[in-house]
Amino acid sequence: MVSKELTVCNRAGIHARPAANIVKVANKFKSELFLEKDTMKINGKSIMGIITLGATYQSTLTMICDGPDEQEMAEAIQILFQNRFEE
Repeated sequence: MVSKELTVCNRAGIHARPAANIVKVANKFKSELFLEKDTMKINGKSIMGIITLGATYQSTLTMICDGPDEQEMAEAIQILFQNRFEE
């Protein structure tokens, strides 16, 4: 299991397009992805789950990857956050 803190760096926060990008990247891997914000824990391969987090600019999320390719998945998701979801 890999766990990392991520910060939302794009001003619009996580809306439909960034959520879709997260799911697109996550689905390339066999591992499970979970995102936590405050007391909510959602499946990171679900667009609706990600949107319900209500992650705004500068929100901090905890990413949890668990599975056979967890390290690679964690790095790919972290890069996506650092690149502001390619927006």
